[in-house]
Amino acid sequence: MADEPEIIGHWYQLLDGLQHSSQDFYDSLEAAIERREIPKSIRSRIEFPEGGPFSTKRLYLRVVRDEYTFDLCAAPFGTGFFVSWWLFTAPGCLASLPIIGPVIRFFVKPLTYYRVDTALMFQSAVHTCVQEVLDQLTTAKGIRALTELERKPIMREFFNH
Repeated sequence: MADEPEIIGHWYQLLDGLQHSSQDFYDSLEAAIERREIPKSIRSRIEFPEGGPFSTKRLYLRVVRDEYTFDLCAAPFGTGFFVSWWLFTAPGCLASLPIIGPVIRFFVKPLTYYRVDTALMFQSAVHTCVQEVLDQLTTAKGIRALTELERKPIMREFFNH
């Protein structure tokens, strides 16, 4: 669908043996993001249904900068605690039109080195904040730290516009 968000990156990790409050995790994460002074970033908490419209809702931390949005989830899962994030961009209604959309994007929001660099820095800064909070938790609770491989996000091709 043309109006679906474009997923740029995703990351998730289950920390077995860690029990923690989602609210406390979000509070620590917001503090870490605040310390980094990420330019033009706006944070909020948002609820999404786990399934259909009448299912239980799950709380996420949303961080927005320009057209890029992070939705971060942290919650207990079985005997562990999981954290995930999705980085995406949502097209505007005109920009999502099949023929005229690419033309509008080219003239209004052209893909420039600066736009790509700042989007990647936004992704890196928020991901680093997540890692920082997880490192504090694993150290405090005596849980194994994440490996380098476990820390790497899954990125989609950035230049597919």
